[in-house]
Amino acid sequence: MARALIVGCGCRGRALGQRLLKEDWAVRGTSRRQEGLAAIESAGLEAALADPEQPGTLLELVADVADVYWLLGSAVGSEENLEAIHGPRLERFLERLVETPVRRFVYEAGGSVDPEILAGGSAIVRASSERWRIPVEIVEVV
Repeated sequence: MARALIVGCGCRGRALGQRLLKEDWAVRGTSRRQEGLAAIESAGLEAALADPEQPGTLLELVADVADVYWLLGSAVGSEENLEAIHGPRLERFLERLVETPVRRFVYEAGGSVDPEILAGGSAIVRASSERWRIPVEIVEVV
């Protein structure tokens, strides 16, 4: 059974997770806040507390994961925080995926986050794909 990790498992993430469950995937979804975990669990997904600003908390969750979905196109927070999770934190996470079983990375490039920040994230994902041969997909809507 393949496993997916959904980073930023809000409304769209839970809907995606439920679709993957129907296709016999095991799905783990993350939230930065404890209160977000109950909604993930009620959707039938495995919930995990992790923060994309701290890539190590996410890397702990990928040991048995084939696909990672970075669904942070509508994340909320300060501009500095959003620039980090779509910039240097994203890049650090991707460079560490090389030594994991992850075989596909999906980046949400649409949403309420400033389009310039999302374009920067998309560029990082493309460059990482070329540099480390990580299969990626960039989507406007998941």
